[in-house]
Amino acid sequence: MIAEEEKIPFTSHLEELRSRLIKIFIAVGIGFAASYGFKERLFEILVRPLVKVMEAGDHLIFTGLPEAFFTYLKVSLLAGIMLASPVILYQFWMFVAPGLYQKERRMIAPVVILSSFFFIGGALFGYFIVFPWGFKFFLGFATESIRPLPSMKEYLAFSAKLLLAFGLVFELPMVLTFMARLGIVSVAFLKRNRKYALLLFFAGAAILTPPDVVTQVMMALPLIVMYELSIIGARIFGKKKQETEADKAEQSAS
Repeated sequence: MIAEEEKIPFTSHLEELRSRLIKIFIAVGIGFAASYGFKERLFEILVRPLVKVMEAGDHLIFTGLPEAFFTYLKVSLLAGIMLASPVILYQFWMFVAPGLYQKERRMIAPVVILSSFFFIGGALFGYFIVFPWGFKFFLGFATESIRPLPSMKEYLAFSAKLLLAFGLVFELPMVLTFMARLGIVSVAFLKRNRKYALLLFFAGAAILTPPDVVTQVMMALPLIVMYELSIIGARIFGKKKQETEADKAEQSAS
């Protein structure tokens, strides 16, 4: 841990935060610029799960003149965020790093790699598993006299929210395992509070997803699985008693 005389003043923390936010914005900007050249193709890929379950002859619409243009901009921004996710996660963990012990800082690289993997994996889970089921459920309310006419703007807002939500949901094992490694939580703590976590998962799924049981359950179930993986990760990588005592001795010596 940083020695008492080496502690960074609060203004330096703000400067460090500003610097890392600037790097994140630059990374997202580069990702946005790279994605904009493929905006039509990217939107076609994004909308494919909906198109597959739509009736023949149905299609998306745009109801305002600039809607298609701004939708393509937002698609490019979403793709830019996905492309820049390793940089975003790296900047976040590096901002946290000064408060860690030296041996804990060596975990930053694998944590960033695994965080990126889980984030992208969560987004892909939402795209390939949740989207087809959710869209099929919603379109099931169509009748002979009522036809769905989803707009580009509405679809993008809906799908982007779910993709980012599932990406963040899949970060749970990394966050809790890292907290266990730092000694903030323990396996016993996670097990003891499992029932409260389950309640929070279903409440959070109800907030993050549309008001239907299907998508809420399909978000809550992965959260439950991620929580159990967190317990396994905490058991394997969590801080042991002797390591805690060694850290206290190191902190006292500094």
